[in-house]
Amino acid sequence: MSTEEQPAGAPAAGTDEVHRQYVIDLYGVMAYGELSAFERFSSDARFSPTLRDRAEIGRVAVIEFEHFEMVRAELARMGVDVQTAMLPFQASIDAFHERTRPGDWYESLMKAYVADAVSGDFYRAIASRLDPQTREVVASIKENKEQLDLLTTRLAQALQGNERLASRLALWGRRLVGEALTQAQRIGIERSFLGGLLGFDEPGTQETVIAELFAELTRNHSRRMNALGLTA
Repeated sequence: MSTEEQPAGAPAAGTDEVHRQYVIDLYGVMAYGELSAFERFSSDARFSPTLRDRAEIGRVAVIEFEHFEMVRAELARMGVDVQTAMLPFQASIDAFHERTRPGDWYESLMKAYVADAVSGDFYRAIASRLDPQTREVVASIKENKEQLDLLTTRLAQALQGNERLASRLALWGRRLVGEALTQAQRIGIERSFLGGLLGFDEPGTQETVIAELFAELTRNHSRRMNALGLTA
């Protein structure tokens, strides 16, 4: 489907208050996700095994904060305070990070590799249902090639010839993707914006489309794990 096409049944983006609130919620959860990622990477950088690792992870933290600033600017354009938009998602996202607290540096890298990539896939998947400006903002924020390349390279180096670490991180990755998908679904249901953004009002249709979306997220995760030689 072209990014310029509006799917059948979808509301005209930006034309009514309900859809506007959907977009505010989307920006709110993205903003708090980016702010949390900045805090996480900044903290994790202290435990880097080398100064090069510390500098590279510090750079990733800077990128996450730049993304947060982009969302804040977009919310300001809409006349919405970023704190107000983020607040409904704070407890849920904080709880996710508490449930998935890494045990060491390598688990921290894997968490970034899995959780951040899944969230990026999720937001890009629903971005095609939005108005052109919102699609552009989401695409800009969730363009994570630099981060993904860095994490892939560093994890591949650590895993080379280390079967014990590979087994541990494969298991950790499976736990992370389950938590990440559950978290995405929970937030969408709690705020009722997922179905709205997908543009379907009938519960049965929503369930089918959302199931297909999450199946695609799982397939993407499997491909990324395979790229590291790990079983998803």
